Amino acid sequence: MRTTLLALIAAMAPALFGAVGIVHAQEAAAGPRVFLDCRSQECDGTYYRTEIAWVSWVRDQADSDVYLLMTSQQMGNGGREYLLDLEGRGANGDFRLGARYRASPTDTQRERLDGIALAMGLALAQFATQAGYRDLVALQPVASDEVGRDAAPAGIVSADQVDDPWNLWVFRVQANGNYEGQSSRYEWRVNTGLNVDRVTPTWKQSYSANFNRRSQRIEFDNRPAFVDNRHDWGVNWRVVYTLAESWSLGVSGNVGRNTNNNQDIWGQFNPAVEYSFFPYEEATRRALTVFYEIGPVYRHYFERTLFDEAEELRAEQALTFSFSQRQPWGSAGVNLRGSTYMHDLEKNNVQLNGNLEFRIVRGLDMNMGASYERVRDQIYLRGGDLTDEERLLRLQQEQTQYRARVNFGLSYRFGSPFNNVVNNRM
Repeated sequence: MRTTLLALIAAMAPALFGAVGIVHAQEAAAGPRVFLDCRSQECDGTYYRTEIAWVSWVRDQADSDVYLLMTSQQMGNGGREYLLDLEGRGANGDFRLGARYRASPTDTQRERLDGIALAMGLALAQFATQAGYRDLVALQPVASDEVGRDAAPAGIVSADQVDDPWNLWVFRVQANGNYEGQSSRYEWRVNTGLNVDRVTPTWKQSYSANFNRRSQRIEFDNRPAFVDNRHDWGVNWRVVYTLAESWSLGVSGNVGRNTNNNQDIWGQFNPAVEYSFFPYEEATRRALTVFYEIGPVYRHYFERTLFDEAEELRAEQALTFSFSQRQPWGSAGVNLRGSTYMHDLEKNNVQLNGNLEFRIVRGLDMNMGASYERVRDQIYLRGGDLTDEERLLRLQQEQTQYRARVNFGLSYRFGSPFNNVVNNRM
């Protein structure tokens, strides 16, 4: 009898589990089908599927009723603003909705995910209501003292709304170190940094300082050990003024020490101007800007350069074109930058890089990227040949005529578009 019972259960198991699977698929199909396009820092698809279980999360855009694009951008206080853009598909092709969620810099990952999931759920509920779905969600009001008051547009608050002793200034201090060692070699690093920022609709200020120290030792069997100890530091600042809707003026500067580039001390001061062809508010979805900067650069070298200079003061200018786009078909970006020294226009540098992610057909995606840099401006290189250790460990910049990189990939996704089951076991 025991053997007969086990055989009966084994025979019925496929039917039982198949029936359960059919019920789940039918329940999932009862809600709107959503395709999530997300490359944000908090893109946790499993979490959103768990928290918003009343929709059907599909794995291909062609199967969706609504396309949901999530992007993010840095806020002045160090937090992030998450932008949600919804576009209907098929019979709901005229549906468009934008929503946003602002996460505090002190929020934990769980708090950020909960806030994003709430904003995402409310946006999807609006789509479901307009598309004719019923009895999917219900709203429950919170206590009146838990509801935020006097919310200000663009994240700006006035002095009579809050008591801010920091006056919108945000500070971040960091320090880290690491050690790697074995019997024949070791390396340790210490890095420290300070960032100070203040952002308003009119002014954007950013200041930073860093100090890095590294020591490494490599033992050889037939020659003395190689030892390298070095430290670098830098102070950077950028101040930007909103001149008009599409125009920005600014100034940036740097001073520091760069051992890898043979610079005992170096500094520069660059006034700059930028024009944006699209509104800055759309930067996470599309952007086309032209940026020009010009200013003096001073360098004092550890060792004399290829041109027998111990120090020099030069004027340098640079022009940069940047384009980026994120759409339902994918994303693309191109950046072209050219710079030259004013005393010798042949001492120049041209950089071109781009990336493309494109949905070819249903389930088939292509991604590719490339960059090319024509190098004619390495006036800071030290004279003489590099040692083998300096070449292999990249302790000093090498003279080169160009740098190039290419990457390419394809991915194909197929199978059930309705499997929304979340199983976190093991």
